Amino acid sequence: MTKKLGLQTIEFKDTVSILSTAAIAGHREGMGPLAKYYDKILEDAQWGEDTWEKTESKMQKTAISRAVEKAQIDVKDIDYIFAGDLLNQCTSSTFAFRDFGIPFLGLYGACSTMAETLGLAASMIDGGFANLCAAVTSSHFCTAERQYRFPLEYGGQRTPTAQWTVTGSGGVILGKGDNLPCITHFTVGKIVDAGIKDANNMGAAMAPAAAETILTHFEDTNRVPQDYDLILTGDLGKIGKSILIDLLGQKGYDMSDNYNDCGCMVFDINDSDIHGGGSGCGCGAITLCGYIMDMFRANEINHVLFVGTGALLSPTSTMQGESIPCVAHAVAISAK
Repeated sequence: MTKKLGLQTIEFKDTVSILSTAAIAGHREGMGPLAKYYDKILEDAQWGEDTWEKTESKMQKTAISRAVEKAQIDVKDIDYIFAGDLLNQCTSSTFAFRDFGIPFLGLYGACSTMAETLGLAASMIDGGFANLCAAVTSSHFCTAERQYRFPLEYGGQRTPTAQWTVTGSGGVILGKGDNLPCITHFTVGKIVDAGIKDANNMGAAMAPAAAETILTHFEDTNRVPQDYDLILTGDLGKIGKSILIDLLGQKGYDMSDNYNDCGCMVFDINDSDIHGGGSGCGCGAITLCGYIMDMFRANEINHVLFVGTGALLSPTSTMQGESIPCVAHAVAISAK
């Protein structure tokens, strides 16, 4: 029996439950409107470590350890861990779990990685290849600035379209059973390149990829926006969010009532230093693993479409004048 719907969507026949989640947030994120939903807020950017990169690894390790504790399982019971981040060779994830002794699958989807890890982990469970899987990702403002832009000491002025990389990590434990909420669908995105070359305007670059994936999800599942209490993109920020609303509106879909973007939620969007909003793997991760899961537990929402959005650029491609290819993956989560 096929589990594929339409062009790009997997429908899970077994119940793939979200057993637990944990959200680890940075100090600045802890001053934002979602602060009370985080499991841990860092005291500073280094959190007792020698380097920011070690701090990011520590965030991932802590997120999964906390999620394991909440699920009341042993870490050795996890069959596979799906993890990724923004750094070269996914080193934050690799170093976080090198001592765990768990089969490891490192993934890179840029800021779409939280949705990618969830979808692939759910596929392993639904396919009968695993009973328990972990999905985790992270980003850190300082490590991302060092890799993609300028050293912090440079003090470069950020453009109005630039976004602030979220310092945070979200971890999820998935398993079989009747625990709610459950992952019901996974729409795998295609690479979409809108020709944007400005690395400081990633919202505009990612919005067309998000629109393509959301439209495909609707077509594959015969659903409309109103079938969801909330449609949530990962980190388009103010500019990308506006573009996405326009793109879907042109296709006849009204997103005005039940759509939001994590990049517009993590920080006070009126903070002038944030500019275009939040971004990074951790942006969608801590919003989903904190605020959204709390809403599910409080029975305030029953159906969510979580769309991770990623800009697949590198410093090398940017310096060579390349445009920014993007991808978006969508995961449908339901409490009924």
